[in-house]
Amino acid sequence: MDTSTYFSELFSLDGRVAVVTGGSSGIGRAIAEALARAGAAVVVVARREAELDATVGELRALGCRAARVSADLATRDGVRAAADGAVAAFGEPDILVNCAAVNLRPPFGELGEDVWDTTMAVNLDAPFLLGQRFGPGMAERGHGRIIHVSSQQAHRAFVQSGAYGVSKGGLESLARSQAEAWSPYGVTCNTLVPGFVMTPLNSHLSAQPGKVAALADRTLVGRNGLPGDFAGAAVFLASRASAYVTGQSVYVDGGFHAH
Repeated sequence: MDTSTYFSELFSLDGRVAVVTGGSSGIGRAIAEALARAGAAVVVVARREAELDATVGELRALGCRAARVSADLATRDGVRAAADGAVAAFGEPDILVNCAAVNLRPPFGELGEDVWDTTMAVNLDAPFLLGQRFGPGMAERGHGRIIHVSSQQAHRAFVQSGAYGVSKGGLESLARSQAEAWSPYGVTCNTLVPGFVMTPLNSHLSAQPGKVAALADRTLVGRNGLPGDFAGAAVFLASRASAYVTGQSVYVDGGFHAH
């Protein structure tokens, strides 16, 4: 067996269908491109039409199969519409990546029910509902990959973790529960845990140079994360190579959590 065949058998996603929520910007955008370039047909789910169009156009220009679904994952009807639209594009998915999130952080004493409810709806309820929609089918077919994108704030409180940190802690627990239910049937369920990454979701912190530098100093590699840092880990968790990895929180953080 030559080297290219060996690596293809381990990591190729040819013939697979992936759904990536939050896939039009930031980490989700980088993951969508990585999965598409590894061979998967990718459905990008997000709210903003212009960003969706740009993302799908760029993926198709690379020779990838890509489609888009505009949906509001803050409502259960929106989640159902997203799932239906994704299936209409390429059929039932083999890979589900939950990256869509909102990051609303008022001081905790001022955190109202509206912020709490919106945060939980997008960051935790939508991944649960999409898992319920697609997980049993993956298990029935004997193969599937569910990947969530969490946060350091699932494990430690800083820069006003608020409801966001709670939702991400729940997301990692959700991955373990999904793994318990479906991994006996060939479906792995894992979580990627970023450090501080320069994305639109963190724009409020990115505007504070001192805070950005302090966060970089807390890593072991001396810099904050970039969306492209997640490409390899996402392909690994989506591929045959990770068949014995499930229920795990995989840190992609430059050593942030170890420091």
